Amino acid sequence: MAERSSPPPSPASPPRLIDVAKAAGVSLATASRSMTGSSGVSAEVAAHVQAIAAQVGYVPNSHARALAGGQASMVGLIVHDVGDPYFGEIARGVLRETESRGYLALISQTERDPRAELARIRALRAHRVTSIVLAGSGYVEARTEADIAAEVRSFIAAGGRAAVIGRHHLPVDAVLPDNAGGGVTLMRHLLGLGHRRLGVLGGPANLTTVEDRLAGLRAAFGAAGLDWRSVPIEHGDFTREGGAAAAARLLRARPDLTAVVALNDPMAVGALSWLLNDGRKVPEEISVAGFDDVPVARDVYPALTTIRLPMVGMGRQALELVLKPPAARPRRRRTPHELVVRASTAPPPP
Repeated sequence: MAERSSPPPSPASPPRLIDVAKAAGVSLATASRSMTGSSGVSAEVAAHVQAIAAQVGYVPNSHARALAGGQASMVGLIVHDVGDPYFGEIARGVLRETESRGYLALISQTERDPRAELARIRALRAHRVTSIVLAGSGYVEARTEADIAAEVRSFIAAGGRAAVIGRHHLPVDAVLPDNAGGGVTLMRHLLGLGHRRLGVLGGPANLTTVEDRLAGLRAAFGAAGLDWRSVPIEHGDFTREGGAAAAARLLRARPDLTAVVALNDPMAVGALSWLLNDGRKVPEEISVAGFDDVPVARDVYPALTTIRLPMVGMGRQALELVLKPPAARPRRRRTPHELVVRASTAPPPP
């Protein structure tokens, strides 16, 4: 009788999450949160668990397993709001550059929530992304970004690369739009037209972008010998709806204003819409100006005067920085700005 051959030995089963938890000395729940970027785990613990996972060869799921084979070709892009044209233009610049270099980009949004930003960074790390671009304003208070900074430092220490667009309290390469300079230029334009009774529609007050643009407006107003304390400021969401609501509050309190400056174009478009619906003539009775020069700024009626930033170029520059070898000190790339005068601003009424 012929002897049957024994079946070949089965390959060793791949490491499981429970194996990672045991090796890292944490609970299964903590290991899961660390690998998925969920809240409730410190940056240090998450980094430790992720490092152990990499050592034992753990792959979170089939999708991540597919990514792991080409991890060097993946770039993570984190933006505040994918529906905001400002970030759409930045993403266009990043995507053009990734395509030309043969990379793929994973895009996610945070809705300007620092806890969400931390979770997105952790999630990208769990998916073995080795380069991350964080696009959007930092936060005025450094402690707001403390956990994010710790996570980024851990990511870089593990061999990752990161760059930001906007002013952040993060020790990485940065592309810095000329927000303060743009504010100076825009205020000089309005003062040159003869406006003295102006109001400002600001975005969230905790953002460095808002702080920098206000600083530019304030500097130019003060340089003209005028008292900045006379300028009312209404903060709101950096959206069309936020601009309309802020304009309503501002103009009902100060109907004597002859010009309104919005700190981004969606807010300016919202203000423009509210003013026209309220029966105000723009720019005959009141001028409106924005910031960024997103594509819709030239298409609204009247077309919007604004400060143009090279948003597509900013995305491209950030990707170039993140794909370069690290430097001894974080690099800074400062962008220019340009005043674009359209029909929404004119001299104030007599």
